[in-house]
Amino acid sequence: MFEVLTGTGLAASAGLNAYIPLLILGLLGRYTDLIDLPSGWTWLGNGWVILIMAVLLAVEMVADKVPVVDHINDVVQTVVRPTAGGLAFGAGSSSETVTVSDPESFFSTHQWVPVVTGVLLALGVHLLKSAARPVINATTAGFGAPVASTAEDATSVVVSLVAVLLPVLVLVFLVGLAFFVYWFFRRRSERRRERDAARAAGFRV
Repeated sequence: MFEVLTGTGLAASAGLNAYIPLLILGLLGRYTDLIDLPSGWTWLGNGWVILIMAVLLAVEMVADKVPVVDHINDVVQTVVRPTAGGLAFGAGSSSETVTVSDPESFFSTHQWVPVVTGVLLALGVHLLKSAARPVINATTAGFGAPVASTAEDATSVVVSLVAVLLPVLVLVFLVGLAFFVYWFFRRRSERRRERDAARAAGFRV
């Protein structure tokens, strides 16, 4: 089951930043023995692919830290991040790593399952990120955008590395994500009730 956790961590990471998990897979596959990409995914370790992803990552990191621009970027990334999540899950779950020695056995009969799973996971994380960012921008007058973006990038890096090196810890991230989803929607509901109460009070006056 470690290959599932590896793919899950990489796909969730892509929901935060499309290029970080793919770049990490490419770099680790090309320059280390920590992961052995299967034949269908060795292109991730190609020098030109790594360079292109590094450039796209730089653009993404800048755009995501500027209020208003980050919203436009999130709209564009609605297609990019789920696609990257599918690729990351497919590549990660079918690779030999320090914890997975026989990855092909798990998805041997349904090769499309990991890709579709990765798309859905990354899309879910992306939608949560896209919903949270306007709230952060509004409550901090835009100053929270670079802080939130930096935290998301750091989380994406850590989760991607953990997914490859120690996938069992991906469970910790998933539990944390579940708590954040609960807190975010509960806080959003409370703020809506507060606004409704304020409007009602103002109307009565």
